[in-house]
Amino acid sequence: MQTDTIRGDGRYEPSPPAPQAPPGGVARSLALGAAVAAGAMGAVLALTGLDSPLRAPFTLFFLLMAPAGALAVALGRMDPLGRAVVAGAGALAVDLLVAQVMLALHLWSVRGGVFAVAAFSGVLLLGCALRRRTGRTRARRTG
Repeated sequence: MQTDTIRGDGRYEPSPPAPQAPPGGVARSLALGAAVAAGAMGAVLALTGLDSPLRAPFTLFFLLMAPAGALAVALGRMDPLGRAVVAGAGALAVDLLVAQVMLALHLWSVRGGVFAVAAFSGVLLLGCALRRRTGRTRARRTG
């Protein structure tokens, strides 16, 4: 509902239009929530060592999607297709780099690999959040 106001000095001021929901917003949110839940379940199953037939696919999903999601957030200004391709390739590179380093140091374990990928993804997301927050603060001070 749009309401118009008349200011104290007699000028007419229309209210801004209500924000519109993006097309497919609900379906996209549900799919994103399901993906996060599946990835979190994979990490929990791998870190706790519970025996389940879903442990391998959910853990693989986590190992691919956690770094891909973090890299996609870091590449926010790219077009969507290019961002998806670069984030997917970067996720594979992160997983291979973690495995190579752990094998070279004789520290290989499934739990350690899942933890290292989760730590990398979390640090990358935290860095992006801090960068955006400080960027807004600087913009407000100068603007």
